[in-house]
Amino acid sequence: MSARRSGLQREVLSLYRRALRMVNTKPPSSQPKFRLFVRYSFKTQATAVSPRDISTIEHLLRRGRRQIEMYEDPKVRDCWVSSEMVQWGEQNRGRREEASRSAS
Repeated sequence: MSARRSGLQREVLSLYRRALRMVNTKPPSSQPKFRLFVRYSFKTQATAVSPRDISTIEHLLRRGRRQIEMYEDPKVRDCWVSSEMVQWGEQNRGRREEASRSAS
């Protein structure tokens, strides 16, 4: 049973999926950094903005689309991640990462 989502929620999820698809187009050696960058960016923005603050969410969506368009360029082959992002990533491993670690 899936929950009904507002148009804005669908747009955010669509942008997130687009960002994750963009990660898969990058060289395998840089994919973990791109994935961490995407996860960190979405999570920190989501916790910093109230779900009722529609204008801010719309602004972040526009900014995110422009940023993803830039990263989708095939010339972009790597991204920079801060030590804060790396620490956050170690504390907030995704379900797939945890499943692959426990299977090994």
